[in-house]
Amino acid sequence: MATPPSSIQPDLTSGIAQVDEPLSEDLGQHNWKRAAYARRALLLFAVLLQTTTASYYMLSVLPYNGGNWIEIGMVALFAILFCWISVGFWIGVFGYLIRHTGGDKQSLMHQQDAETLAATPLARTAIIMPIYNEQVADCLGRLKAVYLSLQRCGQLEFFDFYILSDTREANTWLEEQAAWADLTQELGAEGRLFYRRRPLNQNYKSGNVGDFLRRWGKDYPYMVVLDADSLMSGDSLIMMVQLMQRHPRVGILQSSPSLMNGHSVFARVQQFSNQLYGPLFTTGLAAFQLGDAAFWGHNAILRNQPFMQHCGLRKLPGWGLFRGPILSHDFVEAAYIARAGYEVWLEPELKQSYEESPPTLVEELTRDKRWAKGNLQHLWLMLRSRRLHMAHRMAFLNGVMSYAASPLWLAFLVLATIAAARMVIFPIDYFPNPYQLHPVWPEWEPLRALALILVTFSLLFIPKFLAVFDAISHGRARGFGCMLRMQVSVFMEMLISALLAPIRMLSHTRFVLEALFNLKLKWAGQNRSGESGWGEAFLNQAFGTVLALSWITFAYWIDPMFFIWSLPVAIPLIFAAPIFVLLSRIQAGQNLQRWGLLRIPEETDGSPLLNDLADNPIRHRAHPRLSAFTASIIDPRLNALHVAQARTLRGSVRMANLQALRERCLAEGVDHLSAAERNLLARDAPSLAWLHQQVWQLGPQSVWAPLLREL
Repeated sequence: MATPPSSIQPDLTSGIAQVDEPLSEDLGQHNWKRAAYARRALLLFAVLLQTTTASYYMLSVLPYNGGNWIEIGMVALFAILFCWISVGFWIGVFGYLIRHTGGDKQSLMHQQDAETLAATPLARTAIIMPIYNEQVADCLGRLKAVYLSLQRCGQLEFFDFYILSDTREANTWLEEQAAWADLTQELGAEGRLFYRRRPLNQNYKSGNVGDFLRRWGKDYPYMVVLDADSLMSGDSLIMMVQLMQRHPRVGILQSSPSLMNGHSVFARVQQFSNQLYGPLFTTGLAAFQLGDAAFWGHNAILRNQPFMQHCGLRKLPGWGLFRGPILSHDFVEAAYIARAGYEVWLEPELKQSYEESPPTLVEELTRDKRWAKGNLQHLWLMLRSRRLHMAHRMAFLNGVMSYAASPLWLAFLVLATIAAARMVIFPIDYFPNPYQLHPVWPEWEPLRALALILVTFSLLFIPKFLAVFDAISHGRARGFGCMLRMQVSVFMEMLISALLAPIRMLSHTRFVLEALFNLKLKWAGQNRSGESGWGEAFLNQAFGTVLALSWITFAYWIDPMFFIWSLPVAIPLIFAAPIFVLLSRIQAGQNLQRWGLLRIPEETDGSPLLNDLADNPIRHRAHPRLSAFTASIIDPRLNALHVAQARTLRGSVRMANLQALRERCLAEGVDHLSAAERNLLARDAPSLAWLHQQVWQLGPQSVWAPLLREL
């Protein structure tokens, strides 16, 4: 385990005392809470007015005008879902208005001028990257790009880097250690770039970060959290530290990561959407949240002392879903640090902060399965935690609705189908109420229903059109390929999003139900580069295809018009497997890029940070024909490295097992060992050293002889 030597312990007070006086004065003069309350009240009024009007209109569309339980249920579901859509609509509109009126004067960036901020001294900061079964070359390559960017800025001396591994598979973590050693040597980063692997990965990522804080958190006033797919420029990192220096009540400062490095069609659609529409929504979201923002778990800077003091996550004490470790920890940590009196800010103007999109819909849904369970756990905290700010309770609710909206939409479709079938199968009830004097003549209002559908869709599409106008007015259209190509790309994005919406709805519904029944999750590393196979796609989407075919058959039997109405939902589900496969294709994505479609500004204008990522891969001296575990035994350099990083395992039973494993590994080779047996040997320093010594003493007839010739 590589740990910082005592000779480089930072002076935590240097650089802070120099700005103490202006800090308190600046903070006292700024009152953002009044603006936040006013803006949130305005948002609440607009959303409730819009939802009430739409729900009343919905009543007039239904045949019985809400006269039975089916229609009451439909109106109730419609109101909830329309309200949620309306919130997103007004956030986008507000973001557009702010971007066209000179920016948000209440934001953290606008509380001091650029010269004052640039003159603010830095403090020692830890940049941490928690990883779990990741592709080693890719994640360390991104960390190398961050390192080089800071080096170019001339402020590298204030930053230390930590690779925090939770990897369980021996071949992967041994490769991590070897790549870290090579990268450290290449960069001359001894005493600045560290690697640590936990023996037990308790509490997932939050436990990984917590372990770092217990060991080394007190040595740094701040830490920047990066995911394995994160990338940040040196300028942004320096500015984040300076903002924290000038505002001592800020506990978390969150940047707004842009998606990049997408190759498949799916990834390119996601990154195009993120970069074109994202500025509007993040600006609007930041304007309503102000100092009560959320924490997204990465590409953010945290103040270590209050974070360690107030953000420890206890296991949920409830039952089923609400018992055990909290999976989605970031929102909770933001709520806890705000409860302690600190501020959490989202700053959209922090540029050159990136992450990568999952390359396929399969990978996105695999990630969403974890997030769905984690976000639903927030219900317990939202309802039972004391003294949480209302803004953070609403952030919990928004996270819940991100996944709960899908089963609600599905329930709405089910009720609509029942209502339509009831009109055909059962006789019409002209007197639904027992004391009714005059008959009710039920009838559908197709024109009103169409108008309501158009209004609902307008809430989804108007912010996107505003984003297009925003890009044109700010001169960003060329970065997306040119005016015409941007418009074609927008049409493609909207079409693909419409195709994916029913697929996501059905998948998220399944994830919510599995979470409610507390089914066990498989936590695995994310595949960030693969394509979807046809067999996997058909197997994954078989249920949705059968369900959609059954539904439209039933709909056609009920009413041809209802059949037509059901097609926008049914067709994507029927063709879900081909959609999965085609959107995962890398060659098709590269063709779109070559044609200038779904482009992003970094691809058009270039970026020094992304150039570093592309042009400076890590120089890892791997053995192409040997596994990392095999190389750790026979390669003298790697064996010395891994022995130094491993521990000496204790216990009489374990020692007896280890000796037997050593001898079997020596006699039969590594291919006859299980993954658990390889892990055990790789963790034990004496075993690695003994195997290395013995292997080199074997004769030419041993199973190791061909492997030794590969060195």
